[in-house]
Amino acid sequence: MRIVVSGGGTGGHIYPALALIREIVKKDEHAEFLYIGTKKGLESTIVPRENISFKSIHITGFKRKLSFENIKTVYRFFKGVTDSKRILKDFKADVVIGTGGYVCGPVVYAAAKLGIPTIIHEQNSIPGLTNKFLSKYVDRIGVCFEEAKQYFPQEKVVMTGNPRASEVIGQDGVKGRRSVGLKLNQPAVLIFGGSRGAKPINEAVLKSLTELGNKPYQVLYVTGEVHYEEVKKEVELNGNPENVIVKPFIHNMPEVLAGIDLTVARAGATTLAELTSLGIPSILIPSPYVTDNHQEKNALALSNQKAALLLLERDLTGPKLVEHIDSILLDNDQLEKMKSAAKSLGIPDAANRMNQLIKEIVK
Repeated sequence: MRIVVSGGGTGGHIYPALALIREIVKKDEHAEFLYIGTKKGLESTIVPRENISFKSIHITGFKRKLSFENIKTVYRFFKGVTDSKRILKDFKADVVIGTGGYVCGPVVYAAAKLGIPTIIHEQNSIPGLTNKFLSKYVDRIGVCFEEAKQYFPQEKVVMTGNPRASEVIGQDGVKGRRSVGLKLNQPAVLIFGGSRGAKPINEAVLKSLTELGNKPYQVLYVTGEVHYEEVKKEVELNGNPENVIVKPFIHNMPEVLAGIDLTVARAGATTLAELTSLGIPSILIPSPYVTDNHQEKNALALSNQKAALLLLERDLTGPKLVEHIDSILLDNDQLEKMKSAAKSLGIPDAANRMNQLIKEIVK
């Protein structure tokens, strides 16, 4: 089978695509793949490193305010459709899968117009503009949240979950703990604000270092590369608490997550897929700077089911953060209830479900 995948802009669109590709390869070693993205997107560096063929088109997203740039975007869209049709014909694609981001627009639309079977995957509880547009033309739509179904034609929607979730199952948590210096016999909370870090979360942690240093649990604190040196200096000024481990970034996150008892994080779709698959309770601090405030909606999907505590950034303080951590890690009954609730929301076979969708529409 010859499969084209398109998704870009952020890791939240790219990593589910890569997880799906890996799952398909397990089942069909003869499958051939082509990834279509943009030259400026993260996909242009991440995808080729995975030894996956990559081609680019030029496309930009719409501005939400009236702008002359939107006229240029319309032109680029139709140019992108023409370029995509040529690429798809040359590759002889059997199916095209879009995992989000504006680059998917012309690629998946071109495939639909050529009569090639198409699927889009929506990771968030509120779909982006591109997937809303494409939903009229594709054959199937995979979603990760029940809340997302209402935005799409019901006859096309299938609850698949996020393929990234499949990659965290079966990881060695003991090895993960040791890799970052965590003790095996003490509870651990992971605090991170995404690959770039989050300044408000960093500030709350720094204001609580003395108090955290006296707790009977460990803190693995991931600052983000750009904040690391500044944060490290502050930690040293606070006496380098023995139970607080500071890292700029974690490359083996699935393995580390498997050994964690509680996570404090943003509410990106990929993060939530990983947490629910592993059954990890969380304190979610949604980014207020995302389209349609979708991270808060993502977080509510977990907090409404008692799998997470929702802490809005405007309410975030050092004392409030420590209070929330204590309420879970120092209360074993609460911890176990939240683990069970998180696990019940997980879809660990998400990549396989997406693979099944492909088989259904490719005759």
